[in-house]
Amino acid sequence: MKRFIFFLSGLLVPLAVFAADLTLIIQSPSGERVAGVQISLFRAEDHAGVGILTTTGDGVATYTNIAKGDYQAEVLAPGFAAQTVTVSSPSKAPITIAMKLATVPQTVVVSATATPDVASRGGSSIDYLNNAQLTLLNPPSASNALPYIPGAIVNTSGRYGGQASLFVRGGESSYNKVLIDAVPVNDPGGFYDFGVTPMNGIGRVELERGPESTIYGTDAMTSVVQMWSSTGSSLKPIFEFGADGGTFSTANGYASVAGSDKIYDYNFFLNQFDTQGQGINDAYSNSLQGGNIGIRFSPRVLFRFRLRHSNNWTGVQSNWWFNGNPVLPPNSNQLAHQNNFLASAELAVGGPGAWQHTFSGYEYNHLQANSQQYVNAGREAIDSPFSNLSKYNRAGFSYQGQWTPRPWAQTSVGYTFEDENGHITSNFAPGTEFASYSDTSGVRFNNYLYAQELLTWQRLAVLGGVGYVNNTSFGNRVVPRASASFLLFRGTETFSGTRLRAGYSEGIKEPSFLQSFGISGTFPVLPNPNLKAEQNKSWEAGVEQGFWGNKLSLSALYYSNQFHDQIEYFTNPVNFTAQYVNLNKSMSHGAEVELHGQISTHFSFTGGYTYTSTRIQEAPPCEPPFCDPLIYGVGAPLLRRPKQAGTLLVTYTRPRFGATVGVVAVGRRPDSDFLFGLIPPIYYAAGYARVDLGGWYNVTRHITMYANLNNAFNNHYNEVLGYPALKANFRAGLRFTLGGE
Repeated sequence: MKRFIFFLSGLLVPLAVFAADLTLIIQSPSGERVAGVQISLFRAEDHAGVGILTTTGDGVATYTNIAKGDYQAEVLAPGFAAQTVTVSSPSKAPITIAMKLATVPQTVVVSATATPDVASRGGSSIDYLNNAQLTLLNPPSASNALPYIPGAIVNTSGRYGGQASLFVRGGESSYNKVLIDAVPVNDPGGFYDFGVTPMNGIGRVELERGPESTIYGTDAMTSVVQMWSSTGSSLKPIFEFGADGGTFSTANGYASVAGSDKIYDYNFFLNQFDTQGQGINDAYSNSLQGGNIGIRFSPRVLFRFRLRHSNNWTGVQSNWWFNGNPVLPPNSNQLAHQNNFLASAELAVGGPGAWQHTFSGYEYNHLQANSQQYVNAGREAIDSPFSNLSKYNRAGFSYQGQWTPRPWAQTSVGYTFEDENGHITSNFAPGTEFASYSDTSGVRFNNYLYAQELLTWQRLAVLGGVGYVNNTSFGNRVVPRASASFLLFRGTETFSGTRLRAGYSEGIKEPSFLQSFGISGTFPVLPNPNLKAEQNKSWEAGVEQGFWGNKLSLSALYYSNQFHDQIEYFTNPVNFTAQYVNLNKSMSHGAEVELHGQISTHFSFTGGYTYTSTRIQEAPPCEPPFCDPLIYGVGAPLLRRPKQAGTLLVTYTRPRFGATVGVVAVGRRPDSDFLFGLIPPIYYAAGYARVDLGGWYNVTRHITMYANLNNAFNNHYNEVLGYPALKANFRAGLRFTLGGE
């Protein structure tokens, strides 16, 4: 018996020697644990992939039963520089890896490839706002944050709570795919209102410029916008609450509790924002509740659940103040209301081998109501009582697989199924001789399937992919994508590398429900089951230059978009029936210049300049007085796209205090008063510049005071012609933090 035990021990001891667990802990430069970090492990001897893991809130990833030897760990943490670290197994203690900050081209992002990767490697144009920048800006809504991302043109119809549209590279406001916590939140057909999207609880925002329908399917025509809720990371719970107030009777209150343990992390938050605004009927109120929970069932299995709910009311003054001229009285009784709910569940499974599989499901409910009870004196010619109600539901599930057999090769495949349904009703001028009613209902399905390959060889990186989209409205489409980047010169400490990049991609947009399913009611619009998807064929090429060890990065590129099969309202001149059809064609092209600096861990800045030229190339005949050729005719520029725009955001943070200075400058742009000849027509919105300031100071470990001064020089301007922007406004408050490490 003793001989048998001795023999069995002799077999088990080598197994213990040659197989062990390897634990990595990922920390930020300030020592906080980092969640959502993708770690790929490769054998040092042959570079074969061993496994891919993702950290939860405690920043820990553990590889079990790893053979003895040396390994290369590629650490990709969104918002930080990529790192490759040599580690050995067995290790007596967990290995701590401290992340570093870098300029945008060297920073890890997610949107470019739908997985964490270095921005420059995929050849994409992408920028972001991190948690430190968002904290200093303290934006009530997404429309107050996005203008500080280069290339983002945000036009808000009014002030806080006003409908805010995003224009990127000359595309329509419905050409942006928007995801919050991985949930698509566009209306079917693409439009999204950024003006009522609360930013409390959001830890990171990314904007990728250019079409990306290969991965994201319909609506990713000129950009992809992604926002993610913050993840709890402290090993001891942190309870945070605070409030601020300021001009125009503005009050903002919030609270959150967040933390993490060995197998789970959590962040629950709520927010209430109220303001009376500037003038009559300019009040805005938005309430938010949300949560983000992660559970690690095993070292290789991670589950995450997120939800957000917001409910808001906005007074709408409508158009009345045109480039400084108050032509009309403001509307005193129009109201807008939205109620939005989203939820997502995600299961990430590492293995076998160099695979990672992600299964997710989501649902989004959107309700929007607009109404006006009576007409103000002086606005009789353009206003009427009305009530509109839109209800949309979007639900789906998706799979994404990532295979990284070697550090230089990454394969991604994915599938998404989506169910869209909606109901839209409208009552116009009830009780009058002009009364009308309309109704639209519809259901449709989307199926996306894609495959993508990223290869890197010495100085060259090549990305290629193809997507297949099946939509019950427009049928089948194939959308390709290809890009490459080449490190032309490795450079020196002063000139830290010159990289060339170029790419071609296509985007498609599904029709809206009104366009596909028609309108029944007083003035019917026929459904059109033969509508095609709108299409964008785009290419871009540019250069990136690093300076002083990549502490500075300068980039410049040219882009070109060709928009085809754009959908237009059309009345048949023979039988006078109305229908939406594919008629229009337009183009945009321009240049983007960006300067990024990460001078130290504490000091960073981002500056961007965008030049955009647009033109309508094909359109239905446009003759006065029923159509203005200067707005809708062939050769006219596209509305609300400025030729020139720029932004600058400077951030400085220390453990005890932080400060930011932001500048947004937008040139003159084509627009319309839409008053139908009541006044001499106005065809432009004047250019403007705005300066915003923000800062915070830790009075004690538990108390922080902060303040923001927006539109510091009190400029009076329109973002959308006829809708005055908010004058100089100030907010200040206190934030209390209890618990934590």
